[in-house]
Amino acid sequence: MRQIERTIQYLIGSGMDPHTENSPYRGFIYTSFQERATFISHGNTGRLAKEYGDINLAQICGSIASDEKRHETAYTKIVEKLFEIDPDETVLAFADMMKKKIAMPAEFIYDGRDYNLFDHYSAVAQRIGVYTAKDYVDIVEHLVDRWKVKELAGLSAEGRKAQDYLCALPSRIRRLEERAQEKAKEAPCVPFSWIFDREVKL
Repeated sequence: MRQIERTIQYLIGSGMDPHTENSPYRGFIYTSFQERATFISHGNTGRLAKEYGDINLAQICGSIASDEKRHETAYTKIVEKLFEIDPDETVLAFADMMKKKIAMPAEFIYDGRDYNLFDHYSAVAQRIGVYTAKDYVDIVEHLVDRWKVKELAGLSAEGRKAQDYLCALPSRIRRLEERAQEKAKEAPCVPFSWIFDREVKL
């Protein structure tokens, strides 16, 4: 528990830059994506907890997932309205955020020992199905559809470029994800301080 507490303290103290450039457009796009991602990851964690017999953890994760889903609904509705009143600026902001890639707030986790902790944690989460590259691309596809990006009209030349980029992005990411899955089969094991330095396959 001490190592987990230390990790949380480092995370709280590190701050986080979601690369939104203080733009409300980018900020609401980031939170729409991030809340859906945490809804998915907590739901999958709850499912795994239930499979392994930890009903209390499953219920906690289920409650958090429900909250994240409500947050996602609110943020996606805000962005939907932005697309109505300012489609050009909104599609440019959406494309910009996707080019930067959406990083989760935990990207700065550190336990005082492993400088690659987030990468290692992400690899395990990918392998056991908590949050995967497929989930990432599914979210991109969901938001492109939800905000009707393909149907946007009257855009500037830059806006149309952003529209084309976003509509083609899910297929492009899926091809990269297939390659990543092949590479993951050769992953090593690393010790995790959270579980008393037990080695875990990445």
